[in-house]
Amino acid sequence: MTPEMIFQVANFAALAGWIVLGLSVILRRERWRDRIAGRAIPLALSALYLVLIAFFFARAEGGFDSLGNVQKLFTYPWAALAGWVHYLAFDLFVGAWIARQSALEQLPRWPLAIILPLTFLFGPIGLIAFIASRQLLRRPSTTAV
Repeated sequence: MTPEMIFQVANFAALAGWIVLGLSVILRRERWRDRIAGRAIPLALSALYLVLIAFFFARAEGGFDSLGNVQKLFTYPWAALAGWVHYLAFDLFVGAWIARQSALEQLPRWPLAIILPLTFLFGPIGLIAFIASRQLLRRPSTTAV
């Protein structure tokens, strides 16, 4: 398989995970969220990442000690693919965590319509949006601390 073919498969898997995650929020299917979007697909992508790193990382020039070396590292298609799969796995995992925390804390579901797409597209910005919205929407505690 070529890096491009694996890229397409990984993107499809991640997109399927995000669709399942969205449906799990709308339909209140916690098992879908936890088992598929929160565990199975991120673990499969993580396993792919492990394989890519094990077989191809040492072949790439560059490194993590400077921006120039990071750029050089990602000019090697297999390293760029590994980096992309890393993002796919972690963003989906974080999205599922956000949905799970939102449900556990009994927050309104409507903010997830904004937060999950932000997490899908811009990872850390979605996390910031969730943390900020959870502070604003959290129900006041009835007990004094």
